[in-house]
Amino acid sequence: MPHYLVFIGTARDSTPPAPARLGLRVALACQRLLEAEGASVELIDPLELELGAVFKPHFAYTRSQAPEGLDALADRIAAADGYVMVSPEYNHSMSPALAHLLNHFGSSLYAFKPSAIVTYSAGQWGGARAAVNMRTFLAELGCLPVSAMIHVPHAQQALEEDGSFHDDTERWVGYFGRTLGQLGWWAQAAARYREEVDPHRISPAFREAPSQRNAPDGGA
Repeated sequence: MPHYLVFIGTARDSTPPAPARLGLRVALACQRLLEAEGASVELIDPLELELGAVFKPHFAYTRSQAPEGLDALADRIAAADGYVMVSPEYNHSMSPALAHLLNHFGSSLYAFKPSAIVTYSAGQWGGARAAVNMRTFLAELGCLPVSAMIHVPHAQQALEEDGSFHDDTERWVGYFGRTLGQLGWWAQAAARYREEVDPHRISPAFREAPSQRNAPDGGA
């Protein structure tokens, strides 16, 4: 069965009007449902990571100089079969905390694996507008998002602190299940094909500069 990372897209320790973090509730709900299908799941929480005050991505370090925490997370990203990206909405876009975290690692770690977009809010829109931006962002990382998405409005009313649904559980499970089921199908299909063909041999990552993926210069 596949192994997933669920990224929590907030570095805040609370989310008004709820006393506890809404993003954690949503992430726990995803974890519970994926594990119920036999998958293994790890939560990636920005509050548990030391990323430094100055942005410097993992790939900008020489191999022996990368911070231990970044090295460990890079290994976890590379080992996963798929990703669940949980984000609130900021200015009609994805969470800056989530973008900051994901940007620490090159696309070669995420590539050729699927992702699922999960957004939430304390209000009525469920963070849906953030998902538009997230599709482009995740596609550029190489972990293409599945077509179905999850949006949770009034998350403080829908979910308990442990990620269980407050009521109407069957409908919520079915709603989450459509997206997570697509994620599972693509994750397992991709994992099996990676055993036959190395995707990085077919589409290698650039090693020296982004210009390595540019079209040839047609000038004289």
